[in-house]
Amino acid sequence: MPLRDHFRPPVSREVSWEEIHGMWPARIVIQLKSQLPPGFVSAPMVHSGSQIEVHIVTCERDDSPTGYSDSRDDGGVATAPATATWTVAEPSVAVETEIPDYDEYEVRIYDAERERTLVAVIELVSPANKDRPEKRNAFVGKCAALLQKGVAVSIVDVVTTRQCNLYTELMAFLGQADPTMGAEPPGIYAASCRWLLRGERATLQTWSHILAVGQPLPTLPLWLTPTRVVPLDLEQSYEKACDDLSIP
Repeated sequence: MPLRDHFRPPVSREVSWEEIHGMWPARIVIQLKSQLPPGFVSAPMVHSGSQIEVHIVTCERDDSPTGYSDSRDDGGVATAPATATWTVAEPSVAVETEIPDYDEYEVRIYDAERERTLVAVIELVSPANKDRPEKRNAFVGKCAALLQKGVAVSIVDVVTTRQCNLYTELMAFLGQADPTMGAEPPGIYAASCRWLLRGERATLQTWSHILAVGQPLPTLPLWLTPTRVVPLDLEQSYEKACDDLSIP
């Protein structure tokens, strides 16, 4: 079955792109369950936005230590008790800004026999990942860091409403280029990447495909170790996800 355009009518009127991006990782995990060799497990990771919180529990007590200055009411900074008075200096930068909302729609594959070591990641690109330069840089930096740690990275981008190509930006970040992407890289694509270490030398290997609405999705190599690989059948998991959501 062909790839649909989930970001434009008529499909977008029936099902939102967030629903397919949420269902697809789960379907990939189910598919991999029968393909991964013993000792390897996969798990979905879906995170929309950057709602990252650190909870600090404050206990109000009558016998609070003296010397504690709580100036929350006047916009100041509360400092813990100390043997000498210490005043926080003015910040070097204090500007109003937006908190980045980095979307994550991915599947992580672990080697459970090596203390659940992360060995591969499948990234489903969201519109937010392709938005402003800082968001694209964050996505590219994350993928590059994973590759440098020896984690194989697969990128699947079916976002038709934004035309930048994060795979080619990743390659440029690594100082390389993929001639199969052409002079004007396509907006939708799929690629698998890994750094293969041989002694003191490292080889960057990629397998890339240009996608098109109305065409089937490819099968990518999913590398678990330098010598162990399983097929990542994107078409099968995608169709299962579409069927689950009643997308014709």
